[in-house]
Amino acid sequence: MARALSSAVAPDRLTVVVNVGDDDYMYGAYVAADLDTVTYTLAGIGGPHGWGIAGDTFHVMDEMSRRGTDTSFRLGDRDLATCLQRSEALRTGTTLSVTTARIAASLGVEQQVLPASDDAVRTEVQIGTGEWLPFQEYFVLRRHEDDVAAVRYRGIEGAAPAPGVLAAITAADLVVIAPSNPPLSIWPILDIAGIRDAVAAARSVVGVSPLFAGKALKGPADRVMASLGLPPGTAGVLEAYAGLLSTCVVDESDSADESLSTPATRVLSADTRMRTVDEGRRFGRWLLDTMAS
Repeated sequence: MARALSSAVAPDRLTVVVNVGDDDYMYGAYVAADLDTVTYTLAGIGGPHGWGIAGDTFHVMDEMSRRGTDTSFRLGDRDLATCLQRSEALRTGTTLSVTTARIAASLGVEQQVLPASDDAVRTEVQIGTGEWLPFQEYFVLRRHEDDVAAVRYRGIEGAAPAPGVLAAITAADLVVIAPSNPPLSIWPILDIAGIRDAVAAARSVVGVSPLFAGKALKGPADRVMASLGLPPGTAGVLEAYAGLLSTCVVDESDSADESLSTPATRVLSADTRMRTVDEGRRFGRWLLDTMAS
């Protein structure tokens, strides 16, 4: 979604506010998975699987594995360099938002990329056994195969929005909630003090559904939403963002859900797959034109 919008508006008109609930330390390095994915994508170097850097090597992981370290969580060498740069900056007192801006600039990213908070917010998932797991253990190491009984965001009670986040939302002509997993990737942003209220008060808010014919293309969004009690399909997306959306865009495979429109929230359908840069550009321009009309 960030790449799609970046092709449709000038760089100084796009701010991307990114989840930090997935952040964690791996091999002693601070990994900010969502921040790096967004930054690499906007830099045009994103990996083919939706994470990491295209063409990266894994010499460090291979050597650590040879020495007996479990390297199930794979970090490419260039990706690891980003994480080490961030770790050193944080260790010396630089905030996550300043560090993110420096990393983005070093990669030629002109858009503003902001962590939702400079404070530590950590998503934890309770699985069916009652055990609470850090997000990366649930999602990457256990391949998000466990049933999710509950989700919590450790540290969120004391977390404040990072500098610039509320101002960007307030000033925006349009706030777009990306087609991501609501409980795992969007709620950890919205639940930070002041952000939900700022989104609710924004001029125009569009949420792009992560579902296709009621199911996620990849990842556990539909399963997690169901296990947390949200209705199936588009109705669940609308409930996940209750009180926030002026428009919900669903994939054309869910076009029948346009009937869920209400006076407060209209439901529109389009081809939302964005499998290629060109498809993303087309969708981004359609979205901006439609919201402006």
